[in-house]
Amino acid sequence: MIYLDHAATSFHKPPEVAKAVYRALQGIGNSGRGAHSASLDASRLVYHTREAISNIFNAGGPSRVVFTCNATESLNIAIQGLLKSGEHCITTAIEHNSVLRPLYLMEERGVHLTVVPADVKGCINVSQIEAAVRTETKAVVLTHASNVTGNVLDIEAVSKICYKHGLFFILDASQSAGVIPIDLQKIGISALCCSGHKSLLGPQGTGVLCLADGVFPMALKLGGTGVDSFSHRMPKFLPAALEAGTLNTHGLAGLLAACNYIKTYGQLKILKEATELAKLFEEGIKNIPGITLYGDFEAVVRTPVVAFNLRDIDSGEITDELFQRFGIATRAGAHCAPEVHRTFGTEEQGMVRFSFSHFNTKNEIKEAITALRILEEESR
Repeated sequence: MIYLDHAATSFHKPPEVAKAVYRALQGIGNSGRGAHSASLDASRLVYHTREAISNIFNAGGPSRVVFTCNATESLNIAIQGLLKSGEHCITTAIEHNSVLRPLYLMEERGVHLTVVPADVKGCINVSQIEAAVRTETKAVVLTHASNVTGNVLDIEAVSKICYKHGLFFILDASQSAGVIPIDLQKIGISALCCSGHKSLLGPQGTGVLCLADGVFPMALKLGGTGVDSFSHRMPKFLPAALEAGTLNTHGLAGLLAACNYIKTYGQLKILKEATELAKLFEEGIKNIPGITLYGDFEAVVRTPVVAFNLRDIDSGEITDELFQRFGIATRAGAHCAPEVHRTFGTEEQGMVRFSFSHFNTKNEIKEAITALRILEEESR
C-alpha cells in the first residue's frame, strides 16, 4: 500500500514509538494511583511526556500541559470551559467540526458567534477577524492549517489582534503540530489543542491541550484524579483539574518517543521533506485535463496536503479506484469541514485529498501521478 492519508493519521511511525508502547504495556501501572514502582514509573513517564510536549511548543512547563483523548476533547475543554452565555466568539469558514460543533452548542447556550468567510482560494483575511471584534467578544477560535486545503493561517497576526483586544486565542493545531514549529509563549496562544497521532507521530487516543499562564477552563469531565479524593469538586490546580480518570499512559509512552524523534530529526527538516513531496505531486497533476485544485499553492508555508477533483466524478469513486486498482490510500468526501466545501461549492462531490509524510518517497509520488493520468484517460 502507498499510504497518502497522513492528515487523517500518520501511518508511518518511527519504530521507537511502537517499541515504547510495548515496553509500557509490559512494565507500568496507573499514574498517581499508588506508591509502588509500577505506579511511580507511570507517573515519571507521564511527567517526562508533559515535559517533552512543553518543550516542543514552549508551553511554559509541564504543569501547563493537559493530556486528553484527542484534539476534539482538547477543543471541547477550551471552548466549553472558557466561553459563557452573552459572550461573543469569532471563528472561520475553514474549521473542522471539532471546532464548529462545540461552538454551535455554545451558540445554543447563548454565546454569539461570527464565522469569518474564506476567499476563492480558501484563505482567511485576518483583517476581517479584527473587524468582527465587539465589546462582548471573548475569544477567537481557529485552525492553524486547513485539513482540506493545507492553507496555513497567519497566527502571529491573529495573536496580535487577540492581545490588542484582550481575547482568548484558542488554536486548533491538529494539522500543524509536529510539522510546523509553534512557540506558544512567543506567539501568545491561550490554548493550543492538537492530537498526538498526526504529525506528532504518536499513537491514536492521545491528545494535547497546552494552556498559557492564567488560562484555566472549567473542567469538561469530572471524576477521579488520585488527589483530593474527599473533595466534592475537581482539584484547583493544573493539570489534575482537567484530567479526570485514567490517562492513556501506554499511548503517552509512544507520544514521548515520537517527541524525541521529532526533536532529533528536526521539525523544519520534516516540513521541508514532506512539502517537497506534496509540491512534486501538485506539479505533476495540475496540468492533467479535468483536474481542479483547491487551495493557495503559491503560499510560502503550507502543510503537505493537496486536494482536488477530477471533472465532475464523485470524489469517493476516485479514492476507491486509487486504492482498489493501484493500492494508493487517500481520503474523499467532506473531511469533517463543511464550510470549506460550501466555500468551493463541493458539498455534493466532496474532494480527493492526498496528504504526505517525510516517510513517503518520490517513487510513490510518481506512481500516484501515473495512476491519476490513467484515471483521467479512462474518464474521457
